[in-house]
Amino acid sequence: MKVNLMSFKLVCIVGLGVILTGCSSQKSGSGKLADKQVFTTAVDSELSTVDLSKTTSVQTFEVLNNIDEGLYRLGKNSKIENALATKTAITNDGLTYTFTLRKGTKWSNGDPVTAKDFVYSWQRTVNPKTASQYGYLFSGIKNADAIQANKKSYKTLGVKAEGDYKLVVNLEKKIPYFKLLMGFPLFFPQNQKVVEKYGNDYGTKSSDMVYNGPFKLSDWNGTGMTWTLAKNSDYWDKKHVKLDKLHYQVTKDPSTGYNQFKTGKLQYVGLSGVLAKNLKNDKNMVTRETSSCYYLAFNQKNRLFKNLKIRQAISMAVNRDQLTKKILGDGSFNSQSFVSKGLSINPKTGKDFTATTAKPASMTYNPTKAKALWKQGLKELGISKMHFTLLSSDEFAQKQVSEYLQSQLQQNLPGLTVSLRNIPFQTLLSRQKTHNYQVTMADWYADFADPITFLNILTTNNPSNVPQWSNKQYDRLIKASSTTDAGNAEKRFEDMTKAQNILLENQGVTPLYQSASKNLLSSKVKGIIYNTAGATYNYKDAYVVK
Repeated sequence: MKVNLMSFKLVCIVGLGVILTGCSSQKSGSGKLADKQVFTTAVDSELSTVDLSKTTSVQTFEVLNNIDEGLYRLGKNSKIENALATKTAITNDGLTYTFTLRKGTKWSNGDPVTAKDFVYSWQRTVNPKTASQYGYLFSGIKNADAIQANKKSYKTLGVKAEGDYKLVVNLEKKIPYFKLLMGFPLFFPQNQKVVEKYGNDYGTKSSDMVYNGPFKLSDWNGTGMTWTLAKNSDYWDKKHVKLDKLHYQVTKDPSTGYNQFKTGKLQYVGLSGVLAKNLKNDKNMVTRETSSCYYLAFNQKNRLFKNLKIRQAISMAVNRDQLTKKILGDGSFNSQSFVSKGLSINPKTGKDFTATTAKPASMTYNPTKAKALWKQGLKELGISKMHFTLLSSDEFAQKQVSEYLQSQLQQNLPGLTVSLRNIPFQTLLSRQKTHNYQVTMADWYADFADPITFLNILTTNNPSNVPQWSNKQYDRLIKASSTTDAGNAEKRFEDMTKAQNILLENQGVTPLYQSASKNLLSSKVKGIIYNTAGATYNYKDAYVVK
């Protein structure tokens, strides 16, 4: 979701897998439906633009997953389910996909949803003029890379409409995770007439959009701290949508959210570590991991952070176990990996990806070694002390992490002074995008269940490469995994394993922890489907019981 830079991730609630029918009895598998089908949830950051071609926010992609719809929806455990596609035909070489689209589907303005809407959307996203940070995900689709490099017109992208209800996609190479990509909002359709009507205002507020999903966004002015998803009466499968409204409220202080949960104003809230410990026996408690990595990014255009020993020393000066268990206390953990645990299995050994990659010494807390490396690094730089500003968000948990890092680094690295700058989420995204920082806390959430969703972003010149790290061998391995070795699962996995080993050994980024959350969810809310990767929340079949 991934930027998925420092993006807020809603609690990972495992769906109950309840598929509601439109029966007149108004009963569900878990009791009678409540008369008021409204779900209220707290989030800790504002909503960014809902223009799917331009957003980088995990939270925004989760909203898009419910206000719009693409070829597939992701069901429980990332199961591919037909949405706008009713049939998929694949050639024997795996290079051509033909999707037969559902007839009679509409945008919320009454326009039909057609294959042309997919063609327009994809071409718009890959067009360099759009400046999408996610355009690289189209790599492998015919001419996508050449378009991104300004060598070919965006109109040459390997996607075409054959009539209104047949979409043909041509690939340059096999993409093992192609169907999973199709369930990610980046690949959803867009209404050209509406995009052109609103121009630069498109996606900046709820009124400057149209919708084709289970819900419509409303009551959002682009900067507000609240917004609503309202049931879309034009949705093709509206009979299966039971919720009338989902209300979102930005609540940056977990204590405030908890108090509102107790009074019934909120049905779902995230908890701080302290609250989670005090409420560990609460019947409404849910704990979920996310396919994510929170990491330190060093601006490697800065001569101070080009020095490997400096980066290694900072990494070894951080006690990650203490950070996750005592500071966060929310179930987050040290995976000693950039790629998240539980995302992918080695096809040869059956082991998790994180278990097959190396754990260099620089990923282990060792203040003595950190001091030695630090001293050497300062000497190589010709300085005796260093000062930098750590840029992070003003979200509650990130403030705690920033303060802990400041204390740890200053304690373990003689001559270092760390200043903190905690800023609003949207400002942070802008600063990271333009590399306007010295050191920053960033994060990445998996867009789909494959290690490449993490590893791709640190290739040279990738728009989501926050630290601007560059390694030719790393680039070659990532390229091989998606070209020459794309059809060989074992070789591809080996490429990605070697790439992560290079990344961690060189501290291209400094992974800190894989996030999890402890939350309170009202027992009356049922049927939410959650997946750890991609657009995680699917509210289509959610409902409230009495």
